[in-house]
Amino acid sequence: MIDHVTVSVSDLERSRQFYEDAFRPLGYKIAFGDKERFWAFDLGNGFLFEICKAKTAGALTSFHIAFRVASQQQVHDFYDAAILAGAQDNGAPGPRPHYTENYYACFVNDPDGHNIEAVFDTWNS
Repeated sequence: MIDHVTVSVSDLERSRQFYEDAFRPLGYKIAFGDKERFWAFDLGNGFLFEICKAKTAGALTSFHIAFRVASQQQVHDFYDAAILAGAQDNGAPGPRPHYTENYYACFVNDPDGHNIEAVFDTWNS
């Protein structure tokens, strides 16, 4: 069981605002943090998604994370909120049967180019 994931970002304030906006339809909110160093978002069941200020310029690496959501509508809601918050499209909401028969997901790139996914799949519900 994963407890938390931390992603380095180039601009902590920009990324905090992006994730607050993108996570709003999913009900995820900041649990705690330090405005100079990091923010932790409560994803439920004790799981945290954290963003932290990169220690050195150019130190970012590509990252992918998929957030499990409760419905296909939440996939759409996340996608719309993320695009409005400044994400770049990396795969509009829709079925992805090449993953599993009922896989439904969207993909966006956050302000640092990290590949962020929202997925609903009856296989893992």
